[in-house]
Amino acid sequence: MKLTSILLAILSGILLWLGWPTYGFAGLLFVAFVPLLISERKLRLSDGKKIAGKVFLHSYLTFFIWNIATTYWLYFSTPFGMWFAVLVNTALMSLVFLGYHYLARKATQGAALTFLACLWISFERLHLDWDFSWPWLNLGNGFSETTSWIQWYEYTGTFGGSLWIWLVNIFIFIALLRFRESGLTTKRKFIIKRSIVLTAIVIVPILISQALVIDSISFQKGDGTNVVIVQPNIDPYEEKYYLTNDSIIQTIMSLAKPEMDQFTDLIITPETVLADDVRLNNLTQLKFHPTVLSVRQELYDYPNTNYLGGISIDEVFTDKRRATGQTNLFRDGRTLYNSYNSAMFLSASGSLGLYNKSKLVVGVENFPYKSILQPILGDAMLDLGGTVSTKTTQEDRTVFTAIDSTVVAPVICYESVYGEYVTDYVKNGAQILAIITNDAWWNDTQGHKQHLSLARLRAIENRRWIARSANTGISAIIDDRGAIKQSLGYEDQGVLKGTLLPKTELTFYTTHGDYIARIATVMGLFVLLFSIFRRGKMKRK
Repeated sequence: MKLTSILLAILSGILLWLGWPTYGFAGLLFVAFVPLLISERKLRLSDGKKIAGKVFLHSYLTFFIWNIATTYWLYFSTPFGMWFAVLVNTALMSLVFLGYHYLARKATQGAALTFLACLWISFERLHLDWDFSWPWLNLGNGFSETTSWIQWYEYTGTFGGSLWIWLVNIFIFIALLRFRESGLTTKRKFIIKRSIVLTAIVIVPILISQALVIDSISFQKGDGTNVVIVQPNIDPYEEKYYLTNDSIIQTIMSLAKPEMDQFTDLIITPETVLADDVRLNNLTQLKFHPTVLSVRQELYDYPNTNYLGGISIDEVFTDKRRATGQTNLFRDGRTLYNSYNSAMFLSASGSLGLYNKSKLVVGVENFPYKSILQPILGDAMLDLGGTVSTKTTQEDRTVFTAIDSTVVAPVICYESVYGEYVTDYVKNGAQILAIITNDAWWNDTQGHKQHLSLARLRAIENRRWIARSANTGISAIIDDRGAIKQSLGYEDQGVLKGTLLPKTELTFYTTHGDYIARIATVMGLFVLLFSIFRRGKMKRK
């Protein structure tokens, strides 16, 4: 039995891996948890010693396979960060499954499975909000390459996909248990009935999605925003941080100008493409900085064109009253600075707009729970990906209005992984989404492919077109159905020229956000308390 349980746990891990984008078939996610659920049940009914520990280890094996096989590419940016993310995330997933095991020992199978689905979705919600945020493997992301299946994300967001996966897995698991218990004369009828229901659970959402695709196609109309997206392909390890901003501006414009004309509305360049840190005493000084003036000069012959691109800024000061929890200290022990990973928006003569990246990469751009951990660990958490400072964020999602009146959202890199977070741009008026990123850290692996794929979900959730500029692939234009209309491959230097259709309507998901996760948390708590109370009442009897 021990070997069988281990093999089942391994099978679940392999199915989760092979079901994940961008190489897998998402349909495998509908059965991926079934072997692990069977493994847990075998262990629970074995009446052996230390069952909880065995359940934890078996589930750890499952989730370790899934995590390492799908996010190994983090190693190319930060070996320590990769192992930290894989081992800790695996442990957290295993604790969620262990919580299910404990309740399954005390409550009915149906209550325990309901609790498992709710607890898992609540865990995914936690991964969107806390300082150790890592929502890359949230289950709903698994359909990012099969967007024709999940057009209804405009109503549910990715948590609708997570719920769908758990519903199918739980249905199959319960059906297998009931099949073993049914008599020989009823098995044929049992299989037919369960097969019909299972087909409906899987197929009906896909049919609804197809209907929404047709409706979306019929809605396409109106004038567009003409964009030129630049992919400069600058090596972040060997070149990017050793080039001056002026030389990078020359590279960008030499690529963009052959594709520009009087109808070009927007030039989009990658995250931190201007990486030679701009040092200021105050952010208000930025509009007079030589880097900004150089960009304006390049736009002089294109008065109807806006520029949107990434820039690194350090705001240096000595007044301790200006310091926040994200402020850094120079080695002299006296000079303070705020470090910004920003999106800059400007035209030849118009005002300057700035947005500071606010969903930060754990360890690389922020120190999680800094006030608690820094006295213990020093700066160890920041020595993970080429940076030595915490980035300073902002509360609100800034949007920019272009000369053609199109309202643009500057979504910076990792922020594009967060569904409800991106809706804040749209609720602030964004009509198109501009994702600027630098995906060269992970080499030519699944990392940059998955990152692009996840952007397709944001397009569906908000019904917004996306212009994506990556430093070295994959830059793309994505329509509001999540379809990639144009793209530039990894390590290709060049530009994309295309037209995006601005939208103003708000989807149900844009308006209501991750309501499924909030309901799941309340429902999970209710099931837990009800099961405990019911068991206590039965004991008293």
